[in-house]
Amino acid sequence: MSPFNSDFQVARLPAIEFGPGRLERLPEIIARFGQRLLLVTGRHSFQSTPAWFRLGKALHQRGIRWWHLVVEDEPSPELVDAAVQAHRGDAIEVVAGIGGGSVLDAAKAIAGLLPSGRSVMDHLEGVGRGIPYSGPATPFIAVPTTAGTGSEATKNAVLSRRGEDGFKKSFRDEQLVARVALVDPELLASCPQELIAANGMDAFTQLLESWVSRRASPFTDALASAGMQAFREGFWETWRDPAGAGEARARLAWASLTSGITLAQAGLGSVHGLASPLGAFFPIPHGIVCGTLVAEATRVNIQALRERAPAHPALQRYAEAAVLLSGRLFSDPDQALEALIELLRDWTARLRLPGLAAYGMRESDIPRVVANCRGGSMQTNPLELSDEELAGILRARLDP
Repeated sequence: MSPFNSDFQVARLPAIEFGPGRLERLPEIIARFGQRLLLVTGRHSFQSTPAWFRLGKALHQRGIRWWHLVVEDEPSPELVDAAVQAHRGDAIEVVAGIGGGSVLDAAKAIAGLLPSGRSVMDHLEGVGRGIPYSGPATPFIAVPTTAGTGSEATKNAVLSRRGEDGFKKSFRDEQLVARVALVDPELLASCPQELIAANGMDAFTQLLESWVSRRASPFTDALASAGMQAFREGFWETWRDPAGAGEARARLAWASLTSGITLAQAGLGSVHGLASPLGAFFPIPHGIVCGTLVAEATRVNIQALRERAPAHPALQRYAEAAVLLSGRLFSDPDQALEALIELLRDWTARLRLPGLAAYGMRESDIPRVVANCRGGSMQTNPLELSDEELAGILRARLDP
């Protein structure tokens, strides 16, 4: 049994409405907060469904005036600042984000800045001006249409600027947490298979990394273990047939939600540490980074723990994850650890996740990525990895 960490705290969470058909309650929830709405969505997925037209009609019937903002890619500071300035004079009373992680992060940041009109660069971690965020935030409602980032349950909005001097950093404060997270698994039915794959592997990686995090607690343990089991039971059926998955979609949506809660409470690890510079320097979707690196990052963590900290509780946690994810029992912990690595490698192969070179990364880029990867997520990895160990993770997935 893993050690019981009795010293922990639970950070603020949104009110959660979960279940098929919950989207129909969105107009009523919006009306609780006001009659002037900024609605943030992606360009295609939600707007192409009948639910989009039903939502517009219901908002009109309730007398809610609304403005619409489209987010097409990972949000940048410039997008957020432009939206804040464009809508500051509209007396927005509530912001709703309906979409994937990029949409929710953009909406969350905009909601946080509308009352003050300040630039997000005043508050962005590591690259901003270092001005403390004092709020208040406009009430924010998060409606995920994918199962991946868990942004509906977190206090951080991840913003990116791509290029040679790019970055991927968080605007983070408890006042940014959504007032309501409305999770309707039926929204996953219109997701393309490749999006289910990438976002699902993001959710899974968040669950596994928070499970072995240095800040794991009984609270996050319960959610992470339940989330990994739900992922095992829901992901593959949803990936094969999103429209027909039914109960499996609900299991995957639950796994995604729990991954957002556990990452917010326990932190993450080396995959997400590397994902920050990879997403900044190259046009690699975040879910692809997670899916393509998680097996090799797990292998390197296990190897480092065996060599430098063989009594570390994370080794037992990895062995327990092997049982949770495979549904099998093993004769000894070492067999379980090897089985976990092979299982994750098999998942990567089955999903045909591309290597990093497919997005323009080369061997010569590895030192630059490693030099910029030791942010917040890396601080909660089970142990500190050397530059060479981190480079080994990247090198193993440069060309699949």
